[in-house]
Amino acid sequence: MLRIISANLNGIRSATSKGFYEWLETQNPDFVCMQELKAQAGDMTTGMLKPNGLHGYFHYAEKKGYSGVGIYSKRPADQVIEGLGQLDIDSEGRYLEVQIGNLSVISLYLPSGSSSEERQSVKFSVMERFYPHLAALIASGREVVICGDWNIAHKEADLKNWRGNQKNSGFLPAERAWMSLVFDELGWVDTYRYLHPDTTDACYTWWSNRGQAWAKNVGWRIDYQVATPGIALKARATSIFKEQRFSDHAPLIVDYDF
Repeated sequence: MLRIISANLNGIRSATSKGFYEWLETQNPDFVCMQELKAQAGDMTTGMLKPNGLHGYFHYAEKKGYSGVGIYSKRPADQVIEGLGQLDIDSEGRYLEVQIGNLSVISLYLPSGSSSEERQSVKFSVMERFYPHLAALIASGREVVICGDWNIAHKEADLKNWRGNQKNSGFLPAERAWMSLVFDELGWVDTYRYLHPDTTDACYTWWSNRGQAWAKNVGWRIDYQVATPGIALKARATSIFKEQRFSDHAPLIVDYDF
């Protein structure tokens, strides 16, 4: 069994203070993909770099206190790929790939466009340039799991207030259509939806800090494990851990019979 966890930490130091690593000790993961480290190399403690004997790999953003992704792996990587070879994307620390044998595990943090029209334009640009990479990955013959915060709720079932959010970043028609192409045209599999095709309120992974979103479960499903069919169809169980809050996101856990 292969256990993969994806978690947007909204700051690795903040998540540390909220018990993230104590919880991780109970999970026995093979891989942990993290997004929004909001830290640079000099901010990282030994416990953050190699917790419980796990091998840690990181792609930090150049801007302090911003973005950044990381992966913990039970086994040492055969190869680590930092970034997509696109300077503007890579300077924000948004892509990290760990290869072990024929398996690639990727931690991905797609941009949010909610802060301004400019950032929405950046988001669309990143999506456009990431698509050929997604095509190349699925054509590579490798088994691949892309974990992370895609910042897009794909279907109406993936957020509470879908009617009121159709003109908002994260649920724009063009964003949703792009996700459909990733699944329907390229052949990637949304592992959570593979196992839970009809779940609504229980599927959310992010809640706004505004109002009573968490208390009222007014959430969005924007964190995914998107996989090549070979490993996706071996997904056996998935859960979203909500009993303890490390961030404004909840960890997404998938067990694969792989």
